[in-house]
Amino acid sequence: MSEARSNRPGWLVPALVVILAGALIGFVLVYNSGDDAAPAQRPQAGELFPYDSGIERRDAADRLAFGKVDAPVTMVVFSDFQCPYCAQWSTESLPALLKRVDAGQLRIEMRDISVFGDASRRAAQAAYAAALQDRYLDFHDALFANGKKRAAGDLSGEALVRTAAGLGLDVDRFRADLTSAATVAAVDLSEGEAATAGAYSTPTFILGGQPMLGANPPETYLAKLDELLPGTPD
Repeated sequence: MSEARSNRPGWLVPALVVILAGALIGFVLVYNSGDDAAPAQRPQAGELFPYDSGIERRDAADRLAFGKVDAPVTMVVFSDFQCPYCAQWSTESLPALLKRVDAGQLRIEMRDISVFGDASRRAAQAAYAAALQDRYLDFHDALFANGKKRAAGDLSGEALVRTAAGLGLDVDRFRADLTSAATVAAVDLSEGEAATAGAYSTPTFILGGQPMLGANPPETYLAKLDELLPGTPD
């Protein structure tokens, strides 16, 4: 979850975790409270996406998504480029999950948000600009190189352009896209969805409609995924 400040009272972080978890659970309950909502159980005949909570886009044009639109399970990831735990998760857990994406079992939809302020917002817009050149994951990995976040000063506009250049992106196009109306709107959408879901800390995940907080080892996510996949033994 988001990096704690040293001047917070010792009781505040656990309390915030409880509050945030409650908000996320409340979101899931609201989205699954309709009369015909599918219960949290294995798919039945005729149920296409029984685990979706409503926050999933499943949009083939989504530049920040990996995997088939009709994958049986979707993971929504709320992340911040200044969050050390997001960097840790991206290095330790994301590669294992991407293997499940390649296997057609999982779709991952990234939502880059700005919990930590302006530098995070610039980085989120830069990542989207890279996505417009089909290089989102390369750019994402560069900002989280070696499982570490960059300092805020290394997320200036020019620093982000240098990162794009180092990856071989079209720099002129990247500069134009970095602050374009379409890019601003895309990041606004992700931040609006984070607020709707109660994702005020990063990293936050919604895996198969179920909220998960904080960076966990890959086995945690894979075990949950296996519980949800059709045909997996109970």
